[in-house]
Amino acid sequence: MGHGGNVIDELVTDHREVEEFFGRIEGLPSGDKDRKVYADQATMELVRHSVAEEEYLYPAVRKHMAGGDALADKEIDDHSKAEQIMKDLEGCDADDPEFDRLIGMLMSEIRSHVADEEENLFPKLRAACSADTLDNLGDKVRQAKRMAPTRPHPSAPNKPPANKLLAPGAGLVDRMRDALTGRGKKD
Repeated sequence: MGHGGNVIDELVTDHREVEEFFGRIEGLPSGDKDRKVYADQATMELVRHSVAEEEYLYPAVRKHMAGGDALADKEIDDHSKAEQIMKDLEGCDADDPEFDRLIGMLMSEIRSHVADEEENLFPKLRAACSADTLDNLGDKVRQAKRMAPTRPHPSAPNKPPANKLLAPGAGLVDRMRDALTGRGKKD
């Protein structure tokens, strides 16, 4: 899928990519090893996406939107729940009985979060920000995703400035680990 454009277009594209991974998981029988590959790919995308939102989107929500603090806090809380599920899922193989339960929980949590963002948060953000602001945020989010971690780190800070300082280092380590282990790649 093509990335680019304003922050909302960028994040909606991410949402569609994750949903595609979920569809692939659901299309395979329980225990199929490719379910783990797709779960790892979904996790990698979700973590990068979440980090970028926490670095740039939610601070913009706080700054530009009425009630922005409460909205951003709710979204960050959703991320924390999903990140813990991803961390638990990381230790499961596809044939582990916990895998199906955890991936089901993750898909439910993410689908609910995506629906809330797309139906509520994004329209309000579009109304509150200029096109230039949304375009600038899109550029920042794309840059953040390039440097972001690819593995869940539930205990890492999720608010600026600490998250902006620590994410690139964790991202580098995660990408090195992924390359060495072949995580997210089909055999």
